[in-house]
Amino acid sequence: MKIDHNSAWELDPSASITPQITRILRKRIIQNDLKAGDRLSESELARSYDVSRQPVREAFIKLADQGLLEIRPQRGTIVSRIGYYAVLDARFLREAIEADIAKILAARPDPALISDLRSQLDRQQALDRRECGAFIQLDELFHRTLAEGAGKAGTWKQIEGLKSQMDRVRYLSLAEFRIDNLIVQHRALVDRIAAGDVPGANSAIRFHLREVLRDLPQIVDANREYFDLPDGDMPPPVNAPIQGGENA
Repeated sequence: MKIDHNSAWELDPSASITPQITRILRKRIIQNDLKAGDRLSESELARSYDVSRQPVREAFIKLADQGLLEIRPQRGTIVSRIGYYAVLDARFLREAIEADIAKILAARPDPALISDLRSQLDRQQALDRRECGAFIQLDELFHRTLAEGAGKAGTWKQIEGLKSQMDRVRYLSLAEFRIDNLIVQHRALVDRIAAGDVPGANSAIRFHLREVLRDLPQIVDANREYFDLPDGDMPPPVNAPIQGGENA
């Protein structure tokens, strides 16, 4: 197992240890710093962070519940493969939730929120196109801001817990990341919200969140060792038409 001493992975001794270790390991798995099949050692991590094994063990259990680790009694703990159906299910649930968020916002456009979102779009546009990881962070901020603007901050926390496998796919696809496409989609969504166009906002967010479906077959083909595929093969990612009569 790699023990990374990057300052971003360091612990704050004044804060609770288990949530910090959980957050650090979760982030490293999502960013593929810890890869599918990597073996994690409870004792090595505890020694590295100068903590007892208990908080590490608790972090392992939480991450196993999220589908990111496999705890194998007497055999050790390994980073799970990305569940193909877990990606599709998480994306489906996220679309359902964020479509309602977009409709709430478009029903009562908030000028201050629109201004904040447009400022974020400017920051996204200004990024060097090679800074894909930085764009993902700005993308997270954008979607979290939408949820908070709709009074659904708690719902966004639920989404964050659901979309771990989706996020692993996004980091795997950095080489093919089409930032310009995503910014155009973000801008279209903000324009529909600002115009008070509820059906348009609904269609815009659904189209945007189906981007991963368009890319998924190529990402899987290029990284098959990372994925847990049903029966070793990849069925097509099927979705119903976007509400309002527009197809995906």
